[in-house]
Amino acid sequence: MPKRTDTRQRMIRTAAELFRSQGYHATGLNQVLAEGAAPKGSLYFHFPGGKEQLAVEAVALAGNDLRDALAAALDAEPDPAKALSHALELLGKDLLASEFRRGCPIATVALDAAADSEPIRLACEEAYASWHSVITARIGDDDLATVVLAAIEGALLLARTRRSLEPLHTVGARMGVLLGRPSS
Repeated sequence: MPKRTDTRQRMIRTAAELFRSQGYHATGLNQVLAEGAAPKGSLYFHFPGGKEQLAVEAVALAGNDLRDALAAALDAEPDPAKALSHALELLGKDLLASEFRRGCPIATVALDAAADSEPIRLACEEAYASWHSVITARIGDDDLATVVLAAIEGALLLARTRRSLEPLHTVGARMGVLLGRPSS
């Protein structure tokens, strides 16, 4: 039996990070291979569908990672508004740590490639749907979960472009109002 390596998973994780910070079109396969320390021949061995397949799997991984982090933040705090505010704080810490290069792990790919690739669009849709489900389960209102998710996504985009956490703080501070509770 051949020796198993972590090359495939490393390439997916590397691609997810590069797509998140640079976008789909600005990320080259040679860069993924180099930064993922993967042999050149391994790309099409592991991803016969090429860059598109790699992107679909990277979006799924990044989407699942954020879904799990969001679920953990929401489960750790009984008040949904405070829990969502804590989730925004975590996202803000990631923005700061990346010097505002990494915003939403899906948005850059969704804006860059979803219109041209149905598999990538579906992967982005599934990631957003999983986050929406986590929020809906916590606040009990599907429409309101859409508003909350859109507010979080917009705050991330504004924070990244302004190079400031202020939009995240503002949305976090207003979560109570958004959820029908007085602002604290």
